[in-house]
Amino acid sequence: MLEEPTSLRIDDPGIRTLFTEAARFQSWLDVEAALAQAQAELGIIPHGAAREITRKAHLKYLDLATVRAGLAKTGHPLVPLVWELDRACEGEAGGYVHWGATTQNITQTGQLLQVRRAHDIFLRQLATILTTLADLAERTKDALLPGRTHGQHAVPATFGFKVAVWIDELCRHVERLRACEGRVFVAMLGGGAGTLASLGELGLATQEKMAARLGMRPMTVPARTIGDHQAEYVLLLGMLAATGGKIGREIYTLMKQEFGEVEEPVPPGTVGSSTMPQKRNPKLSQDIIAAAAQIRALVPLALDAMQTEHEADRTTSIMMSRALVQACELTGDMLQRMVALFGGLQVFPARMRENLDLSGGLIMAEALMLELGKQIGRQRAHDAVYDAAQASVTQARPFRETLAEDPHVSAGLTAPQIEALLDPARYTGLCRQFAERGAATAREIAATIDRPML
Repeated sequence: MLEEPTSLRIDDPGIRTLFTEAARFQSWLDVEAALAQAQAELGIIPHGAAREITRKAHLKYLDLATVRAGLAKTGHPLVPLVWELDRACEGEAGGYVHWGATTQNITQTGQLLQVRRAHDIFLRQLATILTTLADLAERTKDALLPGRTHGQHAVPATFGFKVAVWIDELCRHVERLRACEGRVFVAMLGGGAGTLASLGELGLATQEKMAARLGMRPMTVPARTIGDHQAEYVLLLGMLAATGGKIGREIYTLMKQEFGEVEEPVPPGTVGSSTMPQKRNPKLSQDIIAAAAQIRALVPLALDAMQTEHEADRTTSIMMSRALVQACELTGDMLQRMVALFGGLQVFPARMRENLDLSGGLIMAEALMLELGKQIGRQRAHDAVYDAAQASVTQARPFRETLAEDPHVSAGLTAPQIEALLDPARYTGLCRQFAERGAATAREIAATIDRPML
């Protein structure tokens, strides 16, 4: 679990509570109840038994101390819970608990119920982030800064354009997460080896009805060796984490004193260092970067977990479960810190403009070259502007002077033209348009998140 900043409270998004022992047991009980209801509907078990199983499939009716003692004695993750549910049911109903199912059918389906609840939280977090970024993009659509490539000044841009890039990626992550729902959140009921021998001809119908009661889809082939859908979800969280880490790293960099273009929330009383009182550390950014790296590190584990031998292997089930749960917990941490980061991010346009002017106009070399190229051809213009730019750097002279000394430049451009071409505000391309369009798209995607997806 990530450390909490001492004076910046980060609300728990509720992910870890989804994966507690109690939540895990209840998810399994929910699956057992849905299984009983489906089987009663098909005449496999008595309706009265299904009603009693469903009524008692709640932790309040079970003795968890007995369950835990059974877990310690048997070393089995589910059987003691099934025994306790059997005991809690009145009459003969308990004898129909877990009819025709195997442990992985219940535990894997139950865990995917938990993951789906986490999934809903992630989408709501992303909606908040996108809405905040929409406001930020509009507010900074004309905030000039140096566009940087390979760590060096390239051409002018705006901070709003940078935000539009983040929005663009995050919107696609929302689309991917929504698109995977039908593949990932599936119920499994295949019995011991996935063949449905225990339920025969009614097996697929039972799985379908059980899945429907859980709000899931049934697996096409309920084999215990199939894990691509679970691995896909970890991969998608890994991709989301890659974007989150990239954004966190950008804020971390731009917050350095050498840049000074932004600052994450640093509430009064926040202590950055035990020995250096002046420190205003990028704690949220660092947390985001760290969580993102840990999420991405789980992707290989999920892929390895797909390598299941024969018809079942507990080894890979353990691996996949660990990858899923940890990826979900860390994703909740990362997104909640992104909510806090963007909710209080400070932007300093004056410093951005100062940084833009550091090169003394060299950042406008492309604009000068293209305009001069209309007179003398692009390549000759490139050579002339290149020579003037290199002379400006190596001789520590103003770019205006070295440009004026080049006969090709002075022949093709007047002094007023050169002065106008050195204005970075006139060379930001479609930055404003990208920022405005990104803001509109972010709000549109955020508004759809609460809508059910078919």
